[in-house]
Amino acid sequence: MSLFQLNSDFSPQGDQSQAIAKLEKSLLAGNEHQTLLGVTGSGKTFTVANVIATLGKPTLVMSHNKTLAAQLYSEFKGFFPHNAVEYFVSYFDYYQPEAYIPRTDTYIEKDSSINDEIERLRLSAMSSLLTRKDVIVVASVSCIYGLGSPEDYQNMMVPVRVGMEMDRDEFLKSLVSILYERNDIEFGRGKFRVRGDVIEVYPAYLENEAIRVEFFGDEIDRITCIDPLTGNAKSKLDDYTFYPAKQFVTPKDKMAKAIKEIRAELKERIEHFEKNQQYLEAQRIKQRTEYDIEMMQEMGFCQGIENYSRHLTGRPPGTKPGTLIDFFPDDFLTVIDESHVSIPQIGGMYEGDRSRKTTLVDFGFRLPSALDNRPLKFEEYMKATGQRLYVSATPAKFEIRNSTVGRKGYTPHQRKKIGEEELTPERLPRISGSRQPIETFDVETKGKDLIVEQIIRPTGLLDPIITLRPLKGQIDETIELCRQRIEKNERILVTTLTKRTAEDLTDYLRNVGLSVRYIHSDVDAIERVEILRSLRAAEFDILVGINLLREGLDLPEVSLVCILDADKEGFLRSETSLIQTVGRAARHVNGEAVLFADVVTDSIQKLISITEYRRRVQSEYNEKHGIVPHTVTRNDQEALRQYIKGKEVERSLVADSGEDIDTLSVIRELEEEMQEAAGKLEFERAALIRDQINKLKKDSGEKPMKVTRKKVKY
Repeated sequence: MSLFQLNSDFSPQGDQSQAIAKLEKSLLAGNEHQTLLGVTGSGKTFTVANVIATLGKPTLVMSHNKTLAAQLYSEFKGFFPHNAVEYFVSYFDYYQPEAYIPRTDTYIEKDSSINDEIERLRLSAMSSLLTRKDVIVVASVSCIYGLGSPEDYQNMMVPVRVGMEMDRDEFLKSLVSILYERNDIEFGRGKFRVRGDVIEVYPAYLENEAIRVEFFGDEIDRITCIDPLTGNAKSKLDDYTFYPAKQFVTPKDKMAKAIKEIRAELKERIEHFEKNQQYLEAQRIKQRTEYDIEMMQEMGFCQGIENYSRHLTGRPPGTKPGTLIDFFPDDFLTVIDESHVSIPQIGGMYEGDRSRKTTLVDFGFRLPSALDNRPLKFEEYMKATGQRLYVSATPAKFEIRNSTVGRKGYTPHQRKKIGEEELTPERLPRISGSRQPIETFDVETKGKDLIVEQIIRPTGLLDPIITLRPLKGQIDETIELCRQRIEKNERILVTTLTKRTAEDLTDYLRNVGLSVRYIHSDVDAIERVEILRSLRAAEFDILVGINLLREGLDLPEVSLVCILDADKEGFLRSETSLIQTVGRAARHVNGEAVLFADVVTDSIQKLISITEYRRRVQSEYNEKHGIVPHTVTRNDQEALRQYIKGKEVERSLVADSGEDIDTLSVIRELEEEMQEAAGKLEFERAALIRDQINKLKKDSGEKPMKVTRKKVKY
């Protein structure tokens, strides 16, 4: 029986039931690859939650960015309130990796700000994986980066129980060995305080709970869970296990051995530099490494300790690092959300990291062993994750190929064809000359993997109508189309190929009397969010942009998308980009996409084919069940409302105080608010506040919150 208890007031609707059944069947058969091809608004997360509840396996849910990961985390927490749903993303509010630019002799210091709340959530995820089986971890791609050894983490846990014989001082030493700090005044996460025979510990992975351990001589007399702020008891405990306060922890014997190996590598590296008459590099690596060794000996930790992870974990050179994935049991499920973006991101992490660190090693900033502190290679990631479920509205060739090759009824030639072509889902069954639906293929045995479609929206909304128009006169046509929609109080998106075109087109449309603005990568985060909010609030009618109008943009008021120069085949006009861009009008009952093109490219033809297919399926379902499509309604995001309120407050402050505002005080308050927002996983709001801080610093002549660049001087 599954340990997961799905809690929801909804039951599967549309084609969710068939998707759930087929995915469960494929996974229970032991298939490694399966794809859920679900359109926006079809309830893919609910489908995945049902699959997890039935399978009962620990699950890793991966997303390609923090914001989407936070959204998934919130949704899964709602679906599984009685299970351990954890959140594991990069714990930096901002992060600049260490780097060196030889051409300009510029050393870039590692610059970061660790978010305490996210660090707590990461430690909580690690702890849950070691102690429970009903665990869902929602993670970004940071989960493929090096982490401490799960064996070391588990071996350094400190268990206590009532009646246990233990010397008080021995207990304090144990806490220090797992990197807890004593602080009798400021009691915070990862700290402990001592009051005679009473020791209070604030575990780094708990929220608003601390543990009080009371001794009577050499015996533990009582263990209590307390409120860390008031000290009031919440509950009595019979036993408790303290987990390490940091992600990189190493037993003393391993630390001593690691330091010995680091010294040996340092000696070898100095000899290498001196042999090649690189005396500056030899002095540099000696000075930096000896300082790190001294810190590890005295404190058990040093800045950049992850660069010595190979020695600390006792791994041979070149072997894969320990990651969060190693904390999972052997049999677990991996769900890759927005797989068409996440898979390439996972595949590209290793080479970029390797290039940067190779330069640091060559110029004496790091030992060669630092190269083994790295993200997983793609083949290592695939080997470490067993069964994978890819989730996307536009699965790429990788997902299609791996979820299709080996299907019953395909000849070797047909399988080769599948591997070479980026096929739309409706064409897959036709390769073997069959007209039967995809889902009727046999999946009883291993090797018969599956692509499952989920294209019916509970709202009844159809994919936007696709209209093709010639390139000649595309601007005049766009103007007329925009005026027709504005009369109906509907909004329009217009996509171009370049920033300059977007800006020039905006000026032209404004000159003919239309209310329009543009958006692209040069527009900062604060203004970008304000522009989107203003579009939804009908403060203007037309938004011109480039690639920012694709994934993750939720604008239910938009009924028309105009794609200029749609036949210019490339990244911005690929099949995936076109489907995602057209999808911005899929939340409106009058959704339409107009493509200006003289040539029907392969990407356009695939877009038309898949759109017609999806519209037909949804129409048949609506007619059969008497569903009348209706436009999605959604309130402004909380972050947008907070931003507008903040701007109003800022204007009132300026009006009331003139030029007498204490800028430094305002910056400090904003920094506290940024930390608070990030702690609540409101990353969009945190980014807005960060940009506001940088603007204030720039206006006051201070250095913005960016990379620290220093000339190397020895």
